[in-house]
Amino acid sequence: MAYNKLFSEIKIKGLELKNRVMFPAMGTKMATEDKFVTQQIIDYHVARVVGGCGLNFTEVCSVYAPASPKKFLSIAEDKYIDGLKKLTDAIHEAGGKAGVQLWLGGLAVASDPEAIIIIPSDIPVPGTEYTMKGASIETIKESIKAFGEAARRAVEAGFDTIEYHAGHNYVPHSFLTPFFNRREDEYGGSLENRARFSIEAIKAIRENIPKDMPLFMRIVAHDDYLEGGLAIEDTIEFCKMAKEAGVDVVDVSRGNFSSAAIKFEVPPVDLERGFNVENAARIRKETGLITVAVGRINDPVLAEEILENDKADMVVMGRAQLADPEFCNKAKDGKEETIVKCVGCNQGCYDGFVSTEMPFITCLRNPALGREAEYSLVKTDSPKKVLIAGAGIGGLEAGIILKRRGHNPIICEASSSFGGQFALAGEAPRKEEMKEAALSRGKQAINEGVEIRLNTPVTVELIEEIKPDEVIIAIGSAPMSLNVPGANLSHVTNSHDVLAGKSTPSGKVVVIGGGLVGLEVAEYLNGKAESITVVEMLDQVAKDLGQLRNICVMESLYTEGVQTITNAKCIEIEEKSVVIEKDGKLEKLPCDSVIVAIGAKSRNFDGISKCCEEKNIPFHVVGDAVRARRALNAVAEASEVARVI
Repeated sequence: MAYNKLFSEIKIKGLELKNRVMFPAMGTKMATEDKFVTQQIIDYHVARVVGGCGLNFTEVCSVYAPASPKKFLSIAEDKYIDGLKKLTDAIHEAGGKAGVQLWLGGLAVASDPEAIIIIPSDIPVPGTEYTMKGASIETIKESIKAFGEAARRAVEAGFDTIEYHAGHNYVPHSFLTPFFNRREDEYGGSLENRARFSIEAIKAIRENIPKDMPLFMRIVAHDDYLEGGLAIEDTIEFCKMAKEAGVDVVDVSRGNFSSAAIKFEVPPVDLERGFNVENAARIRKETGLITVAVGRINDPVLAEEILENDKADMVVMGRAQLADPEFCNKAKDGKEETIVKCVGCNQGCYDGFVSTEMPFITCLRNPALGREAEYSLVKTDSPKKVLIAGAGIGGLEAGIILKRRGHNPIICEASSSFGGQFALAGEAPRKEEMKEAALSRGKQAINEGVEIRLNTPVTVELIEEIKPDEVIIAIGSAPMSLNVPGANLSHVTNSHDVLAGKSTPSGKVVVIGGGLVGLEVAEYLNGKAESITVVEMLDQVAKDLGQLRNICVMESLYTEGVQTITNAKCIEIEEKSVVIEKDGKLEKLPCDSVIVAIGAKSRNFDGISKCCEEKNIPFHVVGDAVRARRALNAVAEASEVARVI
């Protein structure tokens, strides 16, 4: 496919872009503690510019010093200009265009106790007698002035354009929506008054930038999960005001972090691709503004259709370019089959961002994210034959990296297909893209010349036949068995067999285990079983899911009527019931089928490791073969090992 529209030029005032792909502002945790640009951020952006992206925006960049949280970029003082200039220079030298997203975070800056929180109206803090006070007129005026000063600095730093962030529950959006804004002065009440903060900020920005510099604005199409919040009609009227004040482009997002609507900000695989496009199309039609569509656009075919059907003028491809920085080049060159697509798992980007354990974001599909310089592939000067046990997502990653470095990897898989548990996970509702990704990665490995032998378990005899120089053990994990009376009855099966289609439970089904796999099996059986009850030992189900996937899965279970019982332990399985202990009492749950989903344990590889030790063959163990964890860990470990062999 040619993607003629996607890769056509677009001119917005004095800004000329080589294509219509925008890399948006996304939190990275790559800034310094005191909010300066790092070389890591520069490398991260340059990789996407070299990969063909038309326009790169910084992550949120604080405009007002008292409300600037640590570890986020800032443009609130002149001292930040030099660092930002290094970023824009690097983007320009690589052939790209640079934009800065001007941000005033409101409640979002609470991550830094030293940053002040600016909100339109008083908000009582649940569980305390404390009330956060709404902003004074003085603070409002200072904040508006700060946007103008930040715009001046952006020009000095060499940015080609600016984006004013008026969405996602940040200060401008909080003033705009009646859900948060209960003021009775000129900044509250009517839509015109609630929009006043933004209109004055937009004018302040416009006064400090050249006339031919376009001004983007990020908005939410409407408020989700906020009772009495903005309707899309309100947003359209606001956009008309903003256009009059000097906005040239509207970037139509969705969501807020004060409710379950946060799922729309970093939409997981559970939300359909392009779910917000129709909102962008309507806003574009009714405002006449140049419009950017956002929302799980991870495929060049979808992006081209959006533009061809005149629903938007540009598209945001954020996580698509986290997963594959060469996304644009590959699509433009007709090499779509080589694209490593984002699957909306959120494990490395969103979960990594909110995690206190991860120093910066990463990506299940791209372990080099945030390590662009460090992970630059180095060709080997001593090629080795490397035997990889297991063609799961980790084994495939290792094989591809090794092949690119000049080694000779041989992947041997005991089953008849590749992808392992990642492909199996794709059998669960709404996760088809994960199966597609696993199968695609297998094909990519074969196309790169990696030898893959299916139905070939790694044995001592195979090792003796192949005579590898090194071995990578990536054989994954297997479902854990339930050690209670009745666990071997004929109507008892495990989650993996259900998802693989080897077992078809029916009637009244009880699922033992309320983690990710147990809940996905429950969803998988919806409509195929009379009733489904999930039993979990812990105090809540879905504890091993990231926040956003958790929201989606729990909403689905509620809608489908799946029952969950927590703080309950399975004591025995009988022919027609499951005996559980809850609150110190025994209870029987009637059932026709039982599914065990209590977790997984590493497969035994003693034979492989012992053989390697006896023959002095270096071996490495990665992923679930170490211990059962997320696919993120398997790919990261496989990639790291393959880069050092």
